[in-house]
Amino acid sequence: MTAPLYDIAIIGGGINGAGIARDAAGRGLKVFLCEKSDLGSATSSASTKLIHGGLRYLEHYEFRLVRHALAEREVLWSIAPHIIWPLRFVLPHRKGLRPAWLLRLGLFLYDHIGGRKKLPGTKTLRLNRHEAGAPLRDVSSIGFEYSDCWVQDNRLVVLNARDAEERGAEIRTRTRCTRAFRDNDIWKLSLENLGDGTVETIRAKAVVNAAGPWVDRVLATAIGRNAPGSVRLVQGSHIVVPRLYDHDRCYIFQNPDGRIIFAIPYEDDFTLIGTTDVDFSGDPSAVTITQKEIDYLCAAASSYFNRTVAPGDVVWTYSGVRPLYDDGKANAQETTRDYVLTLDAEEGQPPLLNIFGGKITTYRCLAEDALARLAETFPEWSRGHGWTRRQTLPGGDFPAGEAGRLAVDLQRDYPFLTEKPARRLVRHYGTEARLILGGARAASDLGRMFGPELTEAECRFLMEREYARDAEDIAFRRTKAGIRMSREELAALGEWMATVDDRMSARKGVANG
Repeated sequence: MTAPLYDIAIIGGGINGAGIARDAAGRGLKVFLCEKSDLGSATSSASTKLIHGGLRYLEHYEFRLVRHALAEREVLWSIAPHIIWPLRFVLPHRKGLRPAWLLRLGLFLYDHIGGRKKLPGTKTLRLNRHEAGAPLRDVSSIGFEYSDCWVQDNRLVVLNARDAEERGAEIRTRTRCTRAFRDNDIWKLSLENLGDGTVETIRAKAVVNAAGPWVDRVLATAIGRNAPGSVRLVQGSHIVVPRLYDHDRCYIFQNPDGRIIFAIPYEDDFTLIGTTDVDFSGDPSAVTITQKEIDYLCAAASSYFNRTVAPGDVVWTYSGVRPLYDDGKANAQETTRDYVLTLDAEEGQPPLLNIFGGKITTYRCLAEDALARLAETFPEWSRGHGWTRRQTLPGGDFPAGEAGRLAVDLQRDYPFLTEKPARRLVRHYGTEARLILGGARAASDLGRMFGPELTEAECRFLMEREYARDAEDIAFRRTKAGIRMSREELAALGEWMATVDDRMSARKGVANG
C-alpha cells in the first residue's frame, strides 16, 4: 500500500506548529502534524500568558520585534476574544533604577509604534493617592499604567490545531517522528504511535521542523543533519501564590540586576509571579523550577509588596525551556526573542524548514512567514495569504470586549450557574460553552464533579474535541483546575479518563472495522 501523501508534514505541536498547520490548511493544503506528547505541553504552556510587545525588549533595540508584536495584540484579541482579553499593567518608578524620563520615553514608543487602536494608552499614576500604590512599599510616588493582553496559552495552541483539523489537517498527538529522509523529490517520514507502539510511514512534499526545544535534536536524530543555526535553551520559571492584592491590575517590577518580573492576578484567588531567565542544559521534558529561582522570585516580589512572599507561600510552579536563536549575547535575558526561519532546499530537493525561537504573540506572523518561505519552492502555496487575521478561532465568534455579556447570557439561560463559573466557561470556551452545558437544567445534569467547577461534561468535551488524554492535559493545561484539586481528585480524574479513553478507542475500532 502506498503511504499517504501530504503537502506539508509538521513535526511539533506547540504554538508555532499548530499555527502553521492552521494557516496551511486554510489555504487548501493537505497538512499532517505530529506531536510526541500533548499539544502545547512544553514551552507553549509555560509562558507568562501574555500577548504583549515586550516593553523590556526596547532596551535591547529590538524595535522590529516589539512593533511586530504590538501590532498583533489587537489582531489576536479580535480572533480569540474568549481566551484573550486586555490587562492594565502598573510600572512603579523606583529610585536608583531606570529614571522616570526613560520609562516615559519607552512607554511613549510602546503606545505609538504598533498601531494601537482599541487598547487604552499609558497614563501617569500618583501611587501615594491611587489604589495601585496601596500594596507597594519602597517606591516613589510616580508610576505608569499601560495596556497589554492576557492569553490562555495552551488553549490558543489547541484551538489553532482544532481549526486546522476542521479545515482538513490531520493532527496526531502522542506520535513521534523517528526518521525523515528525502527520497528523490519527496520526504518520507516514519512515525511511532507512543500509545500502542504501531509504526507507519507517510510522504510529504515539504517538512517543517517546529519541535521547539527539540529542534536541533530532531535535525540530528530523525533527519540526520546538523543544525543550520545554534539554539540557546533558556529556562523560564513561574510561581503561584495566594492573591497578594485586591484590584485587577498587574505589576511589572524592575530589579537591581536589570531584569523585570510580573505579578499578575491569576485564576481569581492567586497571583502569578515570573519569570526567570537561566541558561538550560539537559532534557527539556525534565525541566523543573530550582530552589534558587523560587528564592529569586520571592525576594523580588517581597522587595515591592508590603506583604512578604516566602517560598512556603508557593502553591504551584511551572517551568519551560525557550528555544531561542543564539545571537551570541552574553546574558540569557539579552538573547533575541525574535524568530529565525532557515530553509534547506537545494535545487530539485523537497524543502525542509526549521523554526528557531519566537514568541507566542507573533505565532500567526511566523506561520505566514513560514509559508512564504515554502512558497519559494511551491509558488501556488502563497494563495490565501493573510486569511488568519480575519477568521476567528473556535468559540471566538463574537466581538472583542463582549465576553462579559456572553457570561451574563449564559447565566440567564442556565440559572444554576453563578457568576464565577459562567465567566470561567466563557473565558475558556466562548460561544462553545453551550456545547458543554447542552440541555442541562441543573448542575447535576453535567455529571460527576472532579474538582471545584470541573464537571464530567467539560472533561468529555475536552477529550472528544480537544485531544486531552490524561489528567494533566485537563487539570493543568486546558484548564487550571488542578491548582485547587487534591491528589485524590486528580487520581480519580485520571482513572475516569482511562476508562472513557478505552471506550472511545473501542468505538473507533468498530467504526474503522
